[in-house]
Amino acid sequence: QELPEMILLKFFRPENTPIPARPTPEQLSNLIKTSLHYPESFNHSFHQKSLCLVPVTLLLSNCSQAVVDVMIDLRHKTTSPEALEVHGSFTWLGQTQYKLQLKSQEVYSLQLKACFVHTGVYNLGTPRVFAKLADQVTLFETSQQNSMPALIIINNI
Repeated sequence: QELPEMILLKFFRPENTPIPARPTPEQLSNLIKTSLHYPESFNHSFHQKSLCLVPVTLLLSNCSQAVVDVMIDLRHKTTSPEALEVHGSFTWLGQTQYKLQLKSQEVYSLQLKACFVHTGVYNLGTPRVFAKLADQVTLFETSQQNSMPALIIINNI
């Protein structure tokens, strides 16, 4: 009796070509992590100089493995009455919009100046940050998660 012919089975695995998954809105809103660095309180003599200028550093960290287009808008103002009672109004000096591109895992430091005309407690957490993956054709960038309020105390000396 003849033995049936044995056939070798070959298993093929496609090359590592992952299909790029479309990021979820939550992933898109966490591309860039921001943090503000500034003095907790700042002493200024308003009698000698009416404008108090405080240096503030906005640190932007690309949390993704991709190149990300970032847009920073400083024109946003807190308009809710409760917020204005606690935190007076202040102005960012200089350029009000920035567009930049961050490479994978890159950290970028943006030097800003906040201008105050009165003593008080202020929330510096007003910059709005938008981001999108550089290789994606999107009409709008996704707003990035905003961190906690960034409070500063301006004192008169």
